[in-house]
Amino acid sequence: MTKTQKAAAIIGELKDIYPDAFCGLEAGGSPFRLFVMAVLSAQCTDARVNTVAKDLFAALPDAKAFADSKDGELEALIHSVGLFNSKAKNLRAACRMIVDDFGGEIPIEMDDLLKLPGVGRKVANLLRGDIYGLGGIVADTHCIRICGRLGLSGGKDPLETERSLSKIIPLSEQSVFCHRIVRFGRDTCMARNPSCGDCKLKQYCVFKKEADNG
Repeated sequence: MTKTQKAAAIIGELKDIYPDAFCGLEAGGSPFRLFVMAVLSAQCTDARVNTVAKDLFAALPDAKAFADSKDGELEALIHSVGLFNSKAKNLRAACRMIVDDFGGEIPIEMDDLLKLPGVGRKVANLLRGDIYGLGGIVADTHCIRICGRLGLSGGKDPLETERSLSKIIPLSEQSVFCHRIVRFGRDTCMARNPSCGDCKLKQYCVFKKEADNG
C-alpha cells in the first residue's frame, strides 16, 4: 500500500467516524472572527477561546474596533487565553493592516496572510480552507502527532508535516481531514495513553506496531 492509498483509506475511515466535520472554533461563519479566534487559540483550548470570544466581539465587533482599542482594553478581554500581551499586540497590528491594506477584509493569498502579525502557516491554512474553500493542511499538534503515528508524515516539524500531507491528501479533502484529525486526537489518539485498543485506525498505525513489537 502506497502512502497515497493509505491516506485515502484513512480519510474514508475518518469520514465514517466523524461524518460531520467542523472547526472547533465557533466563529459563526464570520471570516474576521475566525481569524481572531485562530490567533487566540495558540497554546489555548478551543473551548476557552469560544468562551472568551462572546464578550470580546460584543466589545470589539470588527477589525477597526480592534485596531483602535485603547491600551489595556483588548488585553483585559483576552487575559484568560494565555500569552495575552503578545496576542493583543499582534491582533492590534494585524487589524490595522487589515483595515489599511485590505479594505477591512481577511486577505485570501497565503503571502498576504503571512504578512499579518501573529499569523503563521497553520492559521493561514485554516483561514484559506474554512473561509475560501482552498484547502490547506493545518499542521497543529494533533495533526503532527497522529499523522506521524500513522506513518503519513515524519518528524515533528509543522512545515515538513504540511508538505508531506499535501502530496498525498487531495486538496478538496485537506480542511475536513484536519478537523477530523483534531477530533480523533481528542477522542482516541491522545498524546499520552492513546486508546489503541478501541482505535479504528490501528491497522494503519506504525506507532502501535512498534509498541507491540517492542
